[in-house]
Amino acid sequence: MGFLIGQTFSGLIQGRLSRDLILQKQLLLLPWARAPKSRPLLDALCENNQNKFPRYWYKLVGTAEGDGVPIVGGMLIVLINFRKEILPFILEKKTKSDLPEKVTECSDVLVVSELMAVAAHNEDANVALVGHTYGLKFPGTLSNGLCFISYTYAGGLPSCAYGFNNRICYFLIFYFSINKFCSAEASVGHSYNLINLNARRNRNIETTSRTQLSVNEVDEMPFSHANVYLHLQVKQVEDENLISRQKSSAVLPKNSKQDFLSLLGDTDDEKYSIYISGPTLYRQCTALVDRDEQTLSIIKGNPKKGEVSHIFSLSLPDLKKLC
Repeated sequence: MGFLIGQTFSGLIQGRLSRDLILQKQLLLLPWARAPKSRPLLDALCENNQNKFPRYWYKLVGTAEGDGVPIVGGMLIVLINFRKEILPFILEKKTKSDLPEKVTECSDVLVVSELMAVAAHNEDANVALVGHTYGLKFPGTLSNGLCFISYTYAGGLPSCAYGFNNRICYFLIFYFSINKFCSAEASVGHSYNLINLNARRNRNIETTSRTQLSVNEVDEMPFSHANVYLHLQVKQVEDENLISRQKSSAVLPKNSKQDFLSLLGDTDDEKYSIYISGPTLYRQCTALVDRDEQTLSIIKGNPKKGEVSHIFSLSLPDLKKLC
């Protein structure tokens, strides 16, 4: 499957690799990876992931082979997929003025009330990734026979952004159960949103390295998130951008789906707006999941305008037809 992905999207993958600012320019990740002193870390990352997640690892290998990008030597596919694990080893050697944008991408708002069960997500990324994304469908190819559909960045594992199967919709990552979050022993922190398609349940999961995690069951009190730890009790760097966006989310109306979209499209704070449109980070698209209507809507442009480009039905009969 990885080989077919690499072969099919070769142009997009190579275009992304040539323009990726962190890989090529801002942090010189590629030159760093070529240095002999970097080999122990890269070898350890490759070995650990190959042993713990062999299916995902061979999908990376297949993607690189299908695209013609070497998995060894340049290590391009590995670098873009493990960048969050690698960057701390580079950032600690740079001065504050050398740093690119901090990890300020993506904003979420979720609710489960008597009136609605909704989750909305701004997918933000480096401006160099604009136009270097694609959707993938895996019809019944998972080990449990589930169909899987995802939106991801060129060269990345499905899915770096979001996706859904017959049972659950998620934002950000390829895991489907809390047990898998615990067993992953990831070395970086994440915020995951899981939307149960068989029940009116939305969950936000915050993780740090290893097996530290906290699960927040979303209820009638709208839950907004902007890449800061809200319920997992850990020390974290205070970032003015994230704090400002979190404060804006707290005071904006959240009584309807349109309110959610208006929140994610908010630009009132000129310096730290929730809706990001450059110059370095750029909102790729917005996803809106309505559990009661059983739909996933993809919205382009500023989400407050509600310009829907695609609507996926999440009802079981329609998913069976789609898969």
